Amino acid sequence: MGVVVLGLATAFLVYLFTAGDFGGAKRSYPLFARFGQVGALAQGADVRVAGVKVGTVSKVTLDPATFFARTQLAMDPAVKLPTDSTAKITSDGLLGGAHVVIEPGGSPDNLAPGAEILNTQGAVDLLGLIGEVVRPKPAPADTGAK
Repeated sequence: MGVVVLGLATAFLVYLFTAGDFGGAKRSYPLFARFGQVGALAQGADVRVAGVKVGTVSKVTLDPATFFARTQLAMDPAVKLPTDSTAKITSDGLLGGAHVVIEPGGSPDNLAPGAEILNTQGAVDLLGLIGEVVRPKPAPADTGAK
């Protein structure tokens, strides 16, 4: 019985290290992008192309010189993106989490590991937009001065 338990435990560990992201089994390459507003984007969020997950957000930091949010993306090495690709932060829903969507460009050249995606669009504050529609700002009063 002990041999069976050890055999199953060994099989489970082999599966864990080959199917999981342990021991460097799955490699990735870094890309960077700067956003004016990241909203609810957090480490571990998906990076998607055409709705398919191709990476994760590995780090979100503030650039103290520009006050832009700098994101590091861990990308699947099988996915090569053109240099003129666009990165956007979108929401999963009104109250859902945020993720990065990359729209590939048409350039024949690809982004090298460690390169920065220059075309970006930050997160949109949906609740702020709804508030603007519900309570629009009053028009400035006409003072009658001519």
